[in-house]
Amino acid sequence: MYRKELAVALSAAHKAGVLISEVYKTLKPYENAPADLTTETDKQSQEIILKVLREEFPSDSLCAEEKTLTLSESPLGASRTWVVDPIDGTRGFAMKNDQFSVMVAMMDQGKVVVGVVHEPATGKTTYAAKGQGCFLMQHGKETIACKVRTCVDLSKAILVQSHAKPGKTSKAEAAFSPGSLLETYSAGLKMAIVARGEGDLYANNYPAFHDWDICAGHILVEEAGGKLTDFSGNPVVYGAPGFKQTKGMLATNGYLHSAALAKAVGLLES
Repeated sequence: MYRKELAVALSAAHKAGVLISEVYKTLKPYENAPADLTTETDKQSQEIILKVLREEFPSDSLCAEEKTLTLSESPLGASRTWVVDPIDGTRGFAMKNDQFSVMVAMMDQGKVVVGVVHEPATGKTTYAAKGQGCFLMQHGKETIACKVRTCVDLSKAILVQSHAKPGKTSKAEAAFSPGSLLETYSAGLKMAIVARGEGDLYANNYPAFHDWDICAGHILVEEAGGKLTDFSGNPVVYGAPGFKQTKGMLATNGYLHSAALAKAVGLLES
């Protein structure tokens, strides 16, 4: 089930990745790029993805970060919705540190059933479809099944987070007291890292983020054996007005989810 949808999502993400890689080669690093940076490449990448999706699935709705022509022409209220972040981690893209991804996901009746997180700079693509497991493809060739780590102790866990300010401790690190940190830009990349067993937990504690920030990564984590909820332990609900998420998001290997939830109280940024 959803095999065609997954194949199309992979194709769309990789096509966008080709464009992004070409721009990236000659890009001059933007050392102090702001967190909310948007580039023309974001919009071009999104149009490539949406045109592929529109051609293959014309009756499906589209949800994406950038306001582009194809998005404005898409049907509304369909039972299936494609959710796209053309460059997740634009800051990492602009700084040329390789920490960014292309995210394509599909929801059916409000549930995420397909997810792709493609990393143009490294050639890694982590992907999943409902009930079919999570896999890592490298440079479009070898495919490896992904499974979460089995760490059960927060004090030995690897916390995946955004780069903390020099000399500062993030709220997540202070709350969870993990064994070690793995810092990167891109929410999709963080969730892919948890799904691949390279980290144990990631908490998005922004006061408001959007469906496209977490949708693709959501199914990667679950299909790899992990767990993803809001900070109250409830399932994440998609499709709110403005596609906003306001209750936090905790993605873990599943084994330490309850312990992490207990520490997440008060973690949401104000």
